[in-house]
Amino acid sequence: MQLTLLDQAIIAAFFIVSLIIGIVVSRKAGSSSAEFFLSGRNMPWWLLGISMVATTFSADTPNLVTDIVRKNGVSGNWVWWAFLLTGMLTVFVYSKLWRRSGVLTDLEFYEIRYGGKSAAFLRGFRALYLGVFFNVMIMATVCLAAIKIGGVMLGLSSEQTLLIASVVTVLYSSMGGLRGVLITDFFQFILAMVGTVWAANVMLDLPQVNGLENLLAHQEVASLTNFLPDFSDTEALIPLLIIPLAVQWWSVWYPGAEPGGGGYIAQRMLAAKDEQNAMGATLLFNIAHYALRPWPWIIIALCSVIVFPNLESIQAAFPHIDAAMVNDDLAYPAMLTFLPAGLLGLVIASLVAAFMSTISTHLNWGSSYVVNDFYQRFVKPDASEKELVMVGRVSTVLLMLFAALMALALSNALQAFNILLQIGAGTGLIFILRWFWWRINAWTEISGMVISFAVAVFFEIINPKIHLIDIAGHWNLLVGVVVTTIGWLTVTFLTQPETEETLKNFCIKVNPTIGWKNFRSSTVATVGNLPLQILGMFLGCLVVYTALFAMGSFIYGNTGLGLGLGTVFLLSVGALVSFWKKF
Repeated sequence: MQLTLLDQAIIAAFFIVSLIIGIVVSRKAGSSSAEFFLSGRNMPWWLLGISMVATTFSADTPNLVTDIVRKNGVSGNWVWWAFLLTGMLTVFVYSKLWRRSGVLTDLEFYEIRYGGKSAAFLRGFRALYLGVFFNVMIMATVCLAAIKIGGVMLGLSSEQTLLIASVVTVLYSSMGGLRGVLITDFFQFILAMVGTVWAANVMLDLPQVNGLENLLAHQEVASLTNFLPDFSDTEALIPLLIIPLAVQWWSVWYPGAEPGGGGYIAQRMLAAKDEQNAMGATLLFNIAHYALRPWPWIIIALCSVIVFPNLESIQAAFPHIDAAMVNDDLAYPAMLTFLPAGLLGLVIASLVAAFMSTISTHLNWGSSYVVNDFYQRFVKPDASEKELVMVGRVSTVLLMLFAALMALALSNALQAFNILLQIGAGTGLIFILRWFWWRINAWTEISGMVISFAVAVFFEIINPKIHLIDIAGHWNLLVGVVVTTIGWLTVTFLTQPETEETLKNFCIKVNPTIGWKNFRSSTVATVGNLPLQILGMFLGCLVVYTALFAMGSFIYGNTGLGLGLGTVFLLSVGALVSFWKKF
């Protein structure tokens, strides 16, 4: 594709603005590690919420949604829509607890909740396991999307794409810290939403598609549009709906949807002005992430079924793309090649924005682990604030380099998504219960992490070679959950609980709602009402799901269902607003 001068100017302007933001806030960001990683703990809910949703916008997410829709239809998106349940649980139960903990990173939490050498080991090991290995894997999936977008839309090689996309991101991330990330996220989200909605409308006007009505009437597309999988087809129903809603949301650790909160979501909550702003930020994130964004991506994915009906048609249209890279996720950037001048530049800038937003967050989050939970904790406890910021900036560059190298080993978005799910299978319940069940100890988390990783290695690397167990992929996840859960429960009861002093100190500091009767000071009143918080979770899910499917119903032309769902949405919003102060 040839970019016009207008397209090039739009893309260049976006890069310049991002760099200026990094430069402007760099001095303040470099004043301390707390400022570099948490923006001084003084951020408002709306900026934090937009930053969360901008991070999950990611260049690989529309590719993933396209991959899912082309393979499993719209109902296939339940594999990530189900994570709304844990998202709303974080909003109403865990956001205040995280903010109350006062930690710099969610890994520092380990030495508040647990004690002794096992807690220190857990914190240090997970700093490298999550901050480096797991984080690099996540960023690699985003880089993979950038490679495919750069190859299809601009004819760039993998190395050229990664070099161009990474340099600016690393510069403003390492200079501006979290404050720079938050401010650029705000503008990047607006740009990404405008570009995506506009692109979806252009796709509908393509001669091959010929409007929304013809799209939905097309034989191949009509079979993909259902909100729910066919209940008579258990081979689709179990992996696409039952396992995500019954098991996956509470049992699997996945970035951005961690049970009990964690990762960069916890980082944003810890950066909030107070508990109320932490709660408001996570609520805004979940509404925007699950209800506001999916339909433009879905529409483009459905259009791609007509324009590129199979992988051979994609390969034929882009013969310069490595055959190993050709999969259904490539259909999204392939569709964007039909955009006119001006809009093309805007959409490319929006995709770059999505890439930069996600990568910058993961760079800052990962380096916060390396600095606070490994370097300062174990290597040089007396390091100056200036030195800590410098280590953070160096680790930012190295993490980007490792992620770029890992991206070259991946082939498609859904593959990476499934690998990440399998690695975290069975650990989610630990992160939910550790706030309320005093018996969980550091060995619980260590064993859960080791077992889940071992099971993932077996199913993703060993079993495909030796074919010891021949079962569908979704049963791999279920087996991982069962084996890991039995494993960490066994270890929990075979090891000693944390000391009474550790448990009392944690209870005093965080003041969890239930489960700590024997450790709670008689002079400290319990904060929160768990049954009411669970009601908030239910209402929040009702708001988002009815909004999501009401919009879908109106798009499909099903006005009656749209009005019905819209009515439930309004009633749910009213109930949520009336209970908000109590929450």
